Amino acid sequence: MGILLPIVLLLVGLFLLYAVIEAAVKNGINKSVVGELFDKKNGFKEDKESFLDRDLDNDK
Repeated sequence: MGILLPIVLLLVGLFLLYAVIEAAVKNGINKSVVGELFDKKNGFKEDKESFLDRDLDNDK
């Protein structure tokens, strides 16, 4: 039990670090000038719906 808790905490910490870095890199690339030029050049536009698109307060 003494060695199991630090290993579990290490794995949870590494997973959280991975999630934060992945989100930062993905958003950084998509919002950069190079990322926007790449999207325009290749015609790539990711249309993912989120729960905010179906929100009842959405006036669109």
